Amino acid sequence: MEGAIAADFIEAGGWLVELASQVPEDRLEDVGLGVWSVRSLLGHAARSLLTVIEYLGHPAEEVALDSALAYLSSAGRAAPAAIAQRGVAAGRELGDDPATRVAALAEQSAGLVRATPADQLLTTIAGGMRLEDYLPTRTLELVVHGLDLAAAIGSDAEPPRRATSSMLELLVELQVRRGRTAALVLLLSGRATPPGSLELWPSPDPAS
Repeated sequence: MEGAIAADFIEAGGWLVELASQVPEDRLEDVGLGVWSVRSLLGHAARSLLTVIEYLGHPAEEVALDSALAYLSSAGRAAPAAIAQRGVAAGRELGDDPATRVAALAEQSAGLVRATPADQLLTTIAGGMRLEDYLPTRTLELVVHGLDLAAAIGSDAEPPRRATSSMLELLVELQVRRGRTAALVLLLSGRATPPGSLELWPSPDPAS
């Protein structure tokens, strides 16, 4: 697969590798985000690489979700507690050398994406999708949770500009679809802080 969608995913994965290399070993159990430690947060972010690898190993027979927006709308109904638990488990699975593991996942997923047709069907947790429709959802996770990780460890590393721009467009479309246009305009224009009902991207449940 070639083009901007693949390039954005690969660049965002490379940025996560850069961030993972900056995490001091003695900071892995520090607070990361919500109930997640830095390790769990990194593990959750790395799942965006791992799921591409795993899902491509299970081709789908038909399309259940025909766009990134459809997937995000479906995935948005996932229980926060379940998301939190998956992140904790993913963090443990990174092992004793998380940075090396993340780098390996980034390299493997990038290789698979380059070698796979854009219209290849894969089986996601929400149903069958084309690779070109699923990848933007992973890039979004890499950008958002990469920023979370950077904040947690005090890094000033910037995400890839083009990938970030594309993901902002996707986030805006998602909020418009959810009927939150006015609140989003007020937020982006600097006229308001996000009201409680405008959570731009889900976080692990702090009460789980």
